[in-house]
Amino acid sequence: MKIAVLGAGAWGTALALQASARHSVTLWARSTEHAADMQAMRNNNKYLCGYAFPESLRVSCEPLAAWLGEFDLIIIATPMSALRWILTQLSNLLIQVPVVWLCKGFEAPQAFSESGAGERPTAQVHQGLLAHEILASIAPNLTAGVLSGPSFAQEVASSQPTALVAASSNPQVRRVLVDAFHTDKLRIYSSDDLIGVEVGGAVKNVLAIATGLCDGLELGLNARAALITRGLSEMTALGVALGAKSHTFMGLSGLGDLVLTTTGDLSRNRRVGLCLAKGMSLQETLDSLGHVAEGVYSALTVTQRAAQVGVEMPISSAVVGLLQGSLKVSQVVAHLMGRSAKDEALDMNSHSNVHSKKSTT
Repeated sequence: MKIAVLGAGAWGTALALQASARHSVTLWARSTEHAADMQAMRNNNKYLCGYAFPESLRVSCEPLAAWLGEFDLIIIATPMSALRWILTQLSNLLIQVPVVWLCKGFEAPQAFSESGAGERPTAQVHQGLLAHEILASIAPNLTAGVLSGPSFAQEVASSQPTALVAASSNPQVRRVLVDAFHTDKLRIYSSDDLIGVEVGGAVKNVLAIATGLCDGLELGLNARAALITRGLSEMTALGVALGAKSHTFMGLSGLGDLVLTTTGDLSRNRRVGLCLAKGMSLQETLDSLGHVAEGVYSALTVTQRAAQVGVEMPISSAVVGLLQGSLKVSQVVAHLMGRSAKDEALDMNSHSNVHSKKSTT
């Protein structure tokens, strides 16, 4: 199988390394300087240092063009902020093979200029979208899906056991992903709940910031467990309201990814919370990471989308307040742990009723 991985960050590189053991893989970088360095050193010193490229892994920085049609599978491994651009390019090229993204999060709200003939252009603000919503709006001709789940790039590159979820409404996409990546060390499970898998991947990043803050302030393991559990409730509520299946959030892309990202030392989003707890500014924190922490950019959109569908997300809202500077660290703790007492079962039922009411209106 011939696989193109578009995006040479840590996660794209790790997956390319795994696939190159059995397939012909091309790792594409937008930066000519980055591509040249990887080709010369046969290593991604910038994002995933220490993992040598095998001969079967080719590096490219050629402009995206018809040559992509030679591949059997295209993997988009860019941050969410670049997904719209990549999908537009692939749509214009009339790509027929499966296209799969790895990014997790919501696109930041964008203003687009729209006008009719003879009319003055008007700015329309499009709400932050999930990846499949971007696809539907600009590239519906592509056959697509998502590969997600609990996974740190370093562990995948080291061939440590990992399990992921291949989600798409198209069975062909799911089959191709299993054929491409399923091994004794990298297990690929299938799902047709694209919405649920994407919501889980987006919201867990925001919750990881809250948990990192909790750990950085040494609030204890009890507090961490409470945050993770209530965070799972928030995630499920939003997902169901957006059309996901509730059981998806008990799987790899929900609970699995949430536990990994909120407790793992390799989690960039958790590290954001740890740094903020130490008194670092948000800019100092981001500068220290060296990589994108999607939860920082998705947090506001998560709460905005939740408000639109009538779902309360107090943990996510507290994270937004912290990131925007409207809440101090001490105030965030009060918001996270100071909710009024209520019956847990009734609280979960109220989340479920949001979707039921939407279905009957």
